Amino acid sequence: MTGPDFSFEQAAQAQGAVRVAGVDEVGRGPLAGPVTAAAVILDPTNLPEGLNDSKKLTARKREALFDRIMATAEVSIAHASVEEIDALNILRASHLAMVRALDGLPRRPDHALIDGNLLPRGLTIPATAVIKGDALSLSIAAASIVAKITRDRIMWDLAQQFPGYGWETNAGYPSKCHKAALQDLGITPHHRRSFKPVHNILYQEKSTTP
Repeated sequence: MTGPDFSFEQAAQAQGAVRVAGVDEVGRGPLAGPVTAAAVILDPTNLPEGLNDSKKLTARKREALFDRIMATAEVSIAHASVEEIDALNILRASHLAMVRALDGLPRRPDHALIDGNLLPRGLTIPATAVIKGDALSLSIAAASIVAKITRDRIMWDLAQQFPGYGWETNAGYPSKCHKAALQDLGITPHHRRSFKPVHNILYQEKSTTP
């Protein structure tokens, strides 16, 4: 199976778009931490070699590509906080982070390629939803790498402040270590209270009352 290519970007350019941004997010599944989105406009004359869906790359390869993307492309990174996730729900918070990432680009793109099957509300430019876009579009693949590296670094920093949950390795996802720490150490300000494992612990006493 071949990796992502530039065909979605070229299709948008054929319709008159000059600057095409790929957008992806990471962090829908974790029990803790923000959801992070990136918007990337690649330079078609200087595409980093080896771009692929971040999940298909080794950590070392991701780090190297992150540096190349940051050096050669226009990049914007944005987040939706734990409070926003709990208030809005994770899908709407993810979309909010995506819109913020697009709005944060130094120059306005003409078109956006959005990973997923739904377009976020609040977009101010034409956009295309691309299912499994990080495996199909080079721009979305680049955004997936930038978002993952950025969020992993955030969770590593938070792990130093709140040791014991394993965030430096599980990035807030519900690993066995993380769920055990929730029971033993309790809930931190960075936990998503609307997510079931956290919610259940938060209201454990209430739920176990006869």
